[in-house]
Amino acid sequence: MPIRINPSILAADFANFERELGRIRTADLVHVDIMDNHFVPNLTFGLAMVDRLQQVSPLPLDIHLMIDDPDKWAPGYAEVGAYSVTFHAEAAADAAGLARRLRAIGARAGLALKPGTPVEQYLELLPEFDQVLVMTVEPGFGGQSFMASTMPKLETLSAAVKSSGLDVWLQVDGGITEQTIEIAAAAGADTFVAGSSVFGADDPAAQIALLRSSAARHHHGHE
Repeated sequence: MPIRINPSILAADFANFERELGRIRTADLVHVDIMDNHFVPNLTFGLAMVDRLQQVSPLPLDIHLMIDDPDKWAPGYAEVGAYSVTFHAEAAADAAGLARRLRAIGARAGLALKPGTPVEQYLELLPEFDQVLVMTVEPGFGGQSFMASTMPKLETLSAAVKSSGLDVWLQVDGGITEQTIEIAAAAGADTFVAGSSVFGADDPAAQIALLRSSAARHHHGHE
């Protein structure tokens, strides 16, 4: 059961992305938060930036679209070569249809759920997705505290993935530290977004290794 650590470049030094990416080359993917100041009250990067990151990143890109109208915008991120493109269930007009388009272009398709969004209505769509992201904070800003109240949702997903035999990554994003990663891993998460805890470390590689071992020790989800 692989544990994946995906540092979020929202916590990186924006003026030195290439150097910052080099500091995390022992991670699995690079998490890139796209915010449009509509779906969430913050503005980050766009497609041109991702196109450039794709050219210089030593790791595959894990795109998280916190935007309105992903049906229109998400395929562009797959087209520039992003490995994985995750969009929000609350924003998509046709989640399954969009996932199929992303997969047809060659990207992994991910579905993200805000803390207050129930998962039950999406369980039957699991075969359409390669990843489900359970937000463990309200999306929009880095540095928030982990919401343990989202763990039952993760446990429901983990049980559904296990019983279906599907290869669906279960990702958590928000407030992930050495302590909270244990809670999320025990609930079934296998893919972890960590921002300031990695980029803020003096030795990011040691921090990535610590997070990875903490998660592996506590993981009780699908094999």
